[in-house]
Amino acid sequence: MMASVLKWIVPWEFSWVFLLAFVATAVLYVRGCRRLHVSVGRRLSFWLGMLLIYASLHTYLDYYFEHEFFMHRIQQILLHHLAPLLIIASYPGTVLHKGLPFRWRLRLLRPVRRSWPWRAASAVWCNPAVATVVFVAFILMWLVPSMQTLAMLDWRIYRFMNWSMLASGFTYWWLVLDHRPRPPGRMTPGVRVLSPGITMTPQIIAGAIVTFSKADLYPIFEICGRAFTFNVLTAQLVGGVIMWVPAALIESVGGLLAMRQWLRLSRSGRIRRKPWPTRRAPATARQ
Repeated sequence: MMASVLKWIVPWEFSWVFLLAFVATAVLYVRGCRRLHVSVGRRLSFWLGMLLIYASLHTYLDYYFEHEFFMHRIQQILLHHLAPLLIIASYPGTVLHKGLPFRWRLRLLRPVRRSWPWRAASAVWCNPAVATVVFVAFILMWLVPSMQTLAMLDWRIYRFMNWSMLASGFTYWWLVLDHRPRPPGRMTPGVRVLSPGITMTPQIIAGAIVTFSKADLYPIFEICGRAFTFNVLTAQLVGGVIMWVPAALIESVGGLLAMRQWLRLSRSGRIRRKPWPTRRAPATARQ
């Protein structure tokens, strides 16, 4: 029994970079929770997202993600949609910031955030238009059969693919679920609500194309050896449906969470409203 459990915990491909980043984030969050009051719901959301990331990248499940198309689509949905949404919905920024020692915040973090390279990079990467385009582009780019083949044949490209999905997901959902008005937020509350509906459209179309395709679009999984004995087209159909339905549902949930934030801002009076233009009375001629 213990051996079967350990089989799933042991990573298929070990990565020191991922493990150190994961442990450092977990330690900072625990330290931050000791200094701030964090609700149980926010903690559950954060740790569930972290668990999904770890299971997707650093367990034996990665073997199935590499050897079956529909399993690979599950991995991408978790990394790109669900896990970042759960973590960002827990609003961990302040908690992680408090988890850093005060000296580190003062001597390291503050100078970095004030430096021009950081400001320039964040101005581009966190631009709403750029983040939205990149969010959709990475999903579509790695669906191109030639790109999928490269990722499966080269472990460096495979890891870059996974990290790119994760990074673009975090950036996009951070903009959509921002609890602040604009400014200082980068998106207006209304755009945050509409954005998931816009980004899900090309993903639905791509999922439908894969679902109804009568040809094997990704023969690389046959070359590498499939993990299951499913029919090739059946596995491809399941993968297309996963891109189509669950991804759309997750983005719909993100839109509803953005709507909730919009209502909170409206009730608290934090949304700046432009006054209606008033007509000026015509000037009377002097007598």
